[in-house]
Amino acid sequence: MRLSGAEIVIECLKEQGVDTVFGYPGGTILNVYDSLYRHPEIRHILTSHEQGATHAADGYARATGRVGVAMATSGPGATNLVTGIATAMLDSIPIVCFTCNVSRSSLGTDSFQEIDIAGIVLPITKYSVIVKDVNRLADTIRRAFKIVRSGRPGPVLIDITKDVTEDFAEFSPKKAEVTGPLTRTIRGEDVRRAAEMINAANKPLLFIGGGAIASNAHDELIALAHKARIPVCDSLMGKGAFPGTDDLYLGMLGMHGTKSANKALSECDLLIAAGVRFSDRDTGETDTFAKQAKIVQFDVDRAEVNKNIMVDAAVIGDLREILKDILPVVKYAEHEEWNRHVSELKKCYPLKYDESVLNGPYVIKKLYELTRGDAIISTDVGQHQMWAAQYYKFDRPRRLLSSGGLGTMGYGVGAAIGAKAAFPNELVFNISGDGCFRMNMNEILTAVRSNLPIIEIVLNNRVLGMVHQMQHLFYSARYSATVLDDNLDIVKVSEGMGALAIRVTKKEEVEPAIRTAIESGRTAVIECQIDMDDMVFPMAPCGRPIEEAFDQDDLGLKVEEEEEK
Repeated sequence: MRLSGAEIVIECLKEQGVDTVFGYPGGTILNVYDSLYRHPEIRHILTSHEQGATHAADGYARATGRVGVAMATSGPGATNLVTGIATAMLDSIPIVCFTCNVSRSSLGTDSFQEIDIAGIVLPITKYSVIVKDVNRLADTIRRAFKIVRSGRPGPVLIDITKDVTEDFAEFSPKKAEVTGPLTRTIRGEDVRRAAEMINAANKPLLFIGGGAIASNAHDELIALAHKARIPVCDSLMGKGAFPGTDDLYLGMLGMHGTKSANKALSECDLLIAAGVRFSDRDTGETDTFAKQAKIVQFDVDRAEVNKNIMVDAAVIGDLREILKDILPVVKYAEHEEWNRHVSELKKCYPLKYDESVLNGPYVIKKLYELTRGDAIISTDVGQHQMWAAQYYKFDRPRRLLSSGGLGTMGYGVGAAIGAKAAFPNELVFNISGDGCFRMNMNEILTAVRSNLPIIEIVLNNRVLGMVHQMQHLFYSARYSATVLDDNLDIVKVSEGMGALAIRVTKKEEVEPAIRTAIESGRTAVIECQIDMDDMVFPMAPCGRPIEEAFDQDDLGLKVEEEEEK
C-alpha cells in the first residue's frame, strides 16, 4: 500500500508494539501528529516540556522493560530532548526519540528552527540518523528499534525532514524482529574459570548493578546467592534485582552505601560484579577498591571490562544467560564463618537517623510501611534520592526509577508519569526535594490533565540539600548559592495546577497525608517540611576509599576530639 511518510511512522510504531507516545508538537512534526490523530490505539500523552517527554519515555521503559517513545519538533523542541536522552544513555535505558526537521531544500540555510539534532546527540545515543528519503523511512525505523533493544540497551534518535513526512512510498507491513539476548560472546572457558573462582572463594561478595535489571536476571541472581550463600550488595541502578529483605542482603555499596556493604567489600576475597560498570559513586578511590580480592565481572558490554577497575576474569554476554550457564557448575556452599562476620557487620553498622523528629528517612520508612513495599518509586536527584534508596526496601526489579549516571534533577515526575501510563492500577510515587520541584513542577500539570494520579512527596528543606551538605562538611559551611529563600508555597502552586496538596510539618501528619493522597485517586503533592541541616549518612568523601565512609556518630567523635585539642 502507498502511504505518506507520516503514516509510515505510525504504522511502524504499531509494528513494534508501541501503545504510548510522550511528546510535544510543533510545526515540522505536524504531519506525524495529524496521522497520530487518526490512530487512537496509540495513546499520546502531551507533556508540559519536551524534556518531560523523554523522562516519561524513560520511566515507561524502566518500569516495563519495553521501549519508550518520545516525539518533538525541530529546533528547541529537539534540543530540549537532549538531557533526557543523555539520562537514558548513561543508565542504558531503551528509548526511541522522533524529531522532524526542516525540509531538505532548507537544510544548511539556518532556516527557522533548523538544528542538526542527529549530530548533537551522536555521542549520547546508540544510533542517530536524519532521514531524507521516504523510501528508506520504514527500514530506518525498524533498524532503530532493533538497535535500541540489542545487547546493552540505550537511546536512539530518528530525525525526519518535513517533506519526507509529506512524500509517499510503498509500505509493506512486517512483523517486528525479535531480538534475543547476546549469547555468542559467552565462552565456555570463561564460564568455567568464573565458576572455579566462585567455588574456591572463602569470602565471596556479589555486587549487582543495572545490567541485572536490563537482562531480567532476578531469579538467577537469587539462585546463585542462595546456592553458595554469598552476601549481596547493589548499586543504585541494581536495586530490586535482589530482594532488599533477604537475609543475605547488605545494602547499597559506595558513597552513600551502608557501612556493612562497604566494609564487606574491603574484606572479601572474591568480588562477583554482575551487570555493573564500576561507577565512581560505587568505587570511590579506584586504587584501593577491593584490592585484597580477586574480581570476576559479568557484563554484556566488553568495553566495560577493565575500564575503571582491573578484573581477574570476565564473561561477556547477557547476564541472565551467563548465570544460567554458571549455576550448574557452582557448588553448594555455606561460608558459615564469613556469613557470621557479615551478619555482625550488619548489626554493628545499621542505618540510623533521629527518630524523634520529622525527617527524610522517617517519611520514606513510613511510605514503605504503608505501601508494604508494593509501589513504583521514582526519584529526582539529591538527598531524597539517597534516602529512598536506603530506607525503601525493593524486593522486585523495575520498582525504583532513578537517574543514576547523569544525576538529572527534574527526572522524577516525568518518570512517574511514564510508569503510571504503563501501569494505571499501580501506586506510583515520586520522591523529590524542593530544588527538584522547581525544575519539573510543570509536569504535575501533565499528570492532572492526563488523568495519571501519581503522588509526589517533596522533602522541603529550603536548600539544595546534597550540595548544601557537601558545603557544610567540606567547605567550612560556606553556603554559596544553595539556600532557597524565595518562600515558594509548594501547596498553593500544586493546587493551582489542579493537584491535591497537603503540607506536613510534624511526624504525626505523615501517615494521614499519605493515606489521604492514596485514597483520593488524584494527582497529589505532599510537602514535608524538614530541617535544612539534615544530612545523608553514611557518606564517603569524593575520591576517597569507600571504607572511609562516615556517619553522624563518627562526626560526633571528630567534634569531641577537636574540642579536647
